[in-house]
Amino acid sequence: MPPFLPASGTVALLQMGNFDIDLDFGLIHEDKVKDIFQGKGSIEVKTERDMWSRTGNMAVEITYKGKPSGITITDAEWWCHLFTIDGDIKFVLMMRVKELKERIKQLARTNFIKIVKGGDNDDSEIILVPIQKVVGYTWK
Repeated sequence: MPPFLPASGTVALLQMGNFDIDLDFGLIHEDKVKDIFQGKGSIEVKTERDMWSRTGNMAVEITYKGKPSGITITDAEWWCHLFTIDGDIKFVLMMRVKELKERIKQLARTNFIKIVKGGDNDDSEIILVPIQKVVGYTWK
């Protein structure tokens, strides 16, 4: 038994309460995630290298060589941002593109983001977004 589960009482806990409702709810959302990853929902996947762990920011590209790119032109419904250290995925942030764009706009109005040059030869314009300001977002 995993160390985070109690040794006794687990079965009794699962048999009481709203387990059936919670299971149905979980299965519905499991199917939604499967749909996204199996092509029934478009997804833009970006991988963030180690720097996020030092700066606390996620980098979101908005232009490349002076032309709109990244989040600016994606037609994906979902944004999936992988955060890695030494190539190992530490966590994933996934949200609807429209909600991420709205959150970035809100942060821009309150001066929480910064636009910098980056990428190969500094050919990209990148928005640096504090990860905690995205994760700590008050959802509607």
